[in-house]
Amino acid sequence: MRRGVPDPAPVRTAVVRAVLGLLALTLVALPFYAAWRYDAHRRAVTPQAAPPAGARPVAGEAGPPRGGGPGGDAAAPPVVLAYHDIGPRGGSRYTVTPEAFDAQLAALARAGYRSLSTEEFVRYLDGGPPPARRSVYLTFDDGTHGLWVYGDRILARYRMRAAAFLITGSVGSHRPYYLSWQEIGRMAATDRWDFQDHTHALHRRDAVDASGTRASALSNRLWLPGDRRQEREDEYRARIARDLDTSLAEFARHGLPRPRLFAYPFSEASEPVNFPTAKGILRHELADRFAAGLTNNSDRPLPAGRRAAAAREVRRLEITRATDLTAFRAELDLWTAEEPGARPDPLHDAAGWEHTGATSQGGAGVFTGRGPYPGRTGFAAASYRPVATADWTDYRLDVTVDRLREATNNVGIVVRDGSLAPVTVALSHSYVSLLAGTGDRRAEVVRRTLEDNAVHRVRVTVRGARTEVVVDGRFRIDWTEPSAAGGNGRGGLALNIRNGGAPGEWPRFASLRVSPLRVASSPAAGTGTAAGARAGTGTAGAVPAEAR
Repeated sequence: MRRGVPDPAPVRTAVVRAVLGLLALTLVALPFYAAWRYDAHRRAVTPQAAPPAGARPVAGEAGPPRGGGPGGDAAAPPVVLAYHDIGPRGGSRYTVTPEAFDAQLAALARAGYRSLSTEEFVRYLDGGPPPARRSVYLTFDDGTHGLWVYGDRILARYRMRAAAFLITGSVGSHRPYYLSWQEIGRMAATDRWDFQDHTHALHRRDAVDASGTRASALSNRLWLPGDRRQEREDEYRARIARDLDTSLAEFARHGLPRPRLFAYPFSEASEPVNFPTAKGILRHELADRFAAGLTNNSDRPLPAGRRAAAAREVRRLEITRATDLTAFRAELDLWTAEEPGARPDPLHDAAGWEHTGATSQGGAGVFTGRGPYPGRTGFAAASYRPVATADWTDYRLDVTVDRLREATNNVGIVVRDGSLAPVTVALSHSYVSLLAGTGDRRAEVVRRTLEDNAVHRVRVTVRGARTEVVVDGRFRIDWTEPSAAGGNGRGGLALNIRNGGAPGEWPRFASLRVSPLRVASSPAAGTGTAAGARAGTGTAGAVPAEAR
């Protein structure tokens, strides 16, 4: 070794010892690291459960029904089903067992139903043609891990698909209740699932006043305890916008397509709010970001269809633990869209009448003279299959009413029921009148005196925005309502009946027939004059002989 030059041997020895020490540490730590990684993966991705034992559907059962495809009689709006969680245990009414879910999908498959992707569903809402008749859009709110553990393999069994609406701020939390992002990634890779929005962190109830009243944090101004006041309207709007944008950013950050649909927390589209402009603000913010909002409760029937598309709000059929297979099939029947005339004699369809108001009557007996009645005198009203008929347009009613008594009883026939432009034909012993609108905005627009009679025959024709009424083949009223344009004017029929005179003197609907309008009538056939067809105008007079 030269003077002044350090000996390299000790340095090399130290380096070798350090490398060997790191190698030994790595070898010792590697099993622990692998175990940690496995445990983390196991906690992030729960093993899937086998689907319930049961017969698989025969080949083709889950595909499109025969004759399916867009257009014509083989097309119709889909039914949207709303689920929450799937699991074998738990007391929640929102948790459907794997066996029940399997049986429901099997029933759909055997009946020829096809499940839609969100892309197909939104394309229809955006104005595209209806899908094949007997289509369903399966939705799940909240993003619970039961969808991955139990639901995914049941969907695979029946070759169906579904959409999960995520509370993005809850993903990966409260495990194992909510899905993890890793499970969501695996579900997305199957092409059986897509993912939509259910807020980031506003699926909760919070204090909305100084007394601590709790209500939806999405649709109410919150109480600010530090300032001892409610949020201002601009603060509410900013908070809602911030939450929605944060949620959308989470979808993008995890490589998921931008959601097209939004599900209201607590299905709160019709919940009370603590300031009058709340619903308008919320719907404006949603419309800026989504094609439509989904709810299980609404102020009027809004099943998937042109009426719902115009409102940008779709009502779903909610399925819970209490929905057995018999109830499932019955509800599906009531929700499946029908063309006018598919059931031409509604008075003999007892299950189709949904009574409104305070009455607890059932069926059509209160209208046909069989009863029961709400009392010796009083009032009763019911809508006919209000969900299945929500998109009716261009149809005709032929009605016979008897047992009318002067100034003591009368009936009402409502067309475009549930729309923004309903028309009520009020009929008594001596007059017929048309009332347009709903609630406090309903007003009589035309009245016509009739020949006094206990029996009257009425034909009501709904053609686009126009309503034509002919009584006893002689007296006619035409009315055209501008607000009935497009989906806003679509709707079916409802009846009401009143007895205000002697006990037991209720009027009766002796017959009611529904038929579609296949070909528009010519003016010579009594479709009305140009004056009668002008928006917002009405005409009344005798029907020409050739139109009787």
